[in-house]
Amino acid sequence: MQHPVGSPLPPPHQPGHGPALGWSPAAHHPGPPQGPAPLPPPAPGYPVAPRQAPHPAPGPAPHPGSGPAPHQPPPAPAPHQPAAAAPVPDTTGHVPLPPGGPVAVPSVPPATAAAPDPTTTTLAVLLIGPAGAGKTSVAKYWADHRRVPTAHISLDDVREWVRSGFADPQTGWNEHSEAQYRLARRTCGFSARNFLANGISCILDDAVFPDRPVVGLGGWKRHVGPGLLPVVLLPGLDIVLERNAERSGNRRLTDEEVARIHGRMAGWYGSGLPIIDNSQLDIPETAHLLDEVLSRSIASPPSW
Repeated sequence: MQHPVGSPLPPPHQPGHGPALGWSPAAHHPGPPQGPAPLPPPAPGYPVAPRQAPHPAPGPAPHPGSGPAPHQPPPAPAPHQPAAAAPVPDTTGHVPLPPGGPVAVPSVPPATAAAPDPTTTTLAVLLIGPAGAGKTSVAKYWADHRRVPTAHISLDDVREWVRSGFADPQTGWNEHSEAQYRLARRTCGFSARNFLANGISCILDDAVFPDRPVVGLGGWKRHVGPGLLPVVLLPGLDIVLERNAERSGNRRLTDEEVARIHGRMAGWYGSGLPIIDNSQLDIPETAHLLDEVLSRSIASPPSW
């Protein structure tokens, strides 16, 4: 015979006898109430005591002089109050969003701090120079050898995205070439901002003239931002003419045009912008010198 776990076992049986008197299995096993346990039959010759009804619980005494207390209906059960819904967290899909708040302004480094490392800092650099100065070659090398993600954006490459109807610079500067130049500069600035917003540095190159700040340097500042660091590459005229002779297609200009552009670039002297004369420097040496110039520009940005 099996009994539920945890319930007391019945008294042991004696040989030839039934269960002990007074033991009721209903009192030791869970289940619906089955009323009081039956009393054992009295021994022969003893009178049977009459069974008494249980006494009701005493209620409040009636007020003197009042009649019988009216029947009080049982109180109505309180209406079920639905549980308050838990606040829905501010989530998108299954990804919890961080708490909103204004972006803190970066603190100014102390004067005793070490010079910033331009090879590991997110930067936006504008490399300026005449045709043949080596802007594109230096920019590509500098971007390839940094220790952080860096993009190179060449304005001449973006201008040549226009295939049919391209305003060739060899035909001179007119309203069509200026309109395409402005469009290419806006496109470069838009790309640079997107790269910077995603933690990717960028270096842009363009032949910016100092005597046209609104079209040149001022436009770059508007489209990229005031944190743009301009650096001028300005080798000697003989070096520029030699490098221009190695070009082909619409990138190669006449010697007269190269000399005219180089003469206008001389206006950067005295402008406050850093200038690198890379006449006797190869591309790696120029890129290394560019890092040194940028380190000084980060510590003390030029006013332009």
